[in-house]
Amino acid sequence: MSDDAIANANALLRERGYAERDLAVHAGPRGKALLKGNKILSPFSDDAALVLRVVSELVPTDAELGHKLLRPADLRAKL
Repeated sequence: MSDDAIANANALLRERGYAERDLAVHAGPRGKALLKGNKILSPFSDDAALVLRVVSELVPTDAELGHKLLRPADLRAKL
């Protein structure tokens, strides 16, 4: 499940215009997934399914985000 969720999240991020260095989901320790890159202030870590939900529901397109940075605390507050 987690590998599929990570792959799906990365596919969504590519569709939204993000390069991997700017925003991508990576496998983390103990079955967690990490949303990290140049467009987020610090990594967002949680279960892969929740990270996929964050990417699909809360992460704007690269064009909409512009020069701003995502903040993990803001993403959590919107869940």
